[in-house]
Amino acid sequence: MSGCLFTVVAPSGAGKSSLVAGLLERDKSIELSVSFTTRPPRAGEVDGREYNFVTRSHFEELIAADEFLEHAEVYGNLYGTSRKWIESRQASGTNVLLEIDWQGARAVKKLFPDMVYIYILPPSIEELQRRLVTRGKDSAEVIQRRLSEAREDLKHVHKADYVIINEDFSVALDDLSAVTRACQLTAHRQLVRYADLLTSC
Repeated sequence: MSGCLFTVVAPSGAGKSSLVAGLLERDKSIELSVSFTTRPPRAGEVDGREYNFVTRSHFEELIAADEFLEHAEVYGNLYGTSRKWIESRQASGTNVLLEIDWQGARAVKKLFPDMVYIYILPPSIEELQRRLVTRGKDSAEVIQRRLSEAREDLKHVHKADYVIINEDFSVALDDLSAVTRACQLTAHRQLVRYADLLTSC
């Protein structure tokens, strides 16, 4: 039995990382896929935990070796999802969550049609801008670029299976947990888990 494969997509500043961290704290059966990236680590980030940090030349070697399930360039840096890691976890029945962009989600969905595609949105573009400014990580120029790309991202929301509006964090986290839990309780997964119960009836 394969585990559930979740993809969580959101524009920068929508609160995706905080929601995913909250979900992983609640549900220990879900394992986060650690992407490869060429961007430098930020303060507090650890290689192999937040990302696998590699050089651009190494990343390009991995592309040539077909090591990635999907890869893309975002804000001038390369990001990619390990094909072997995902396939091995799926084969073992582990529930896996990917944090990638909509282009990556589209590529993964083609390979794994049962993937659960979840989109996280802020309640408004104005609120997204406020959050980007408040967190103080980016220059005004970068914030404007992120807002422009967020508007572009919104054109692809209709491709998602579920859309969660992150206005109230606790409500959004409950919504995200509900989606991931529902996947784990689908009939075909439960019937495999409890096959002994059925044969004893």
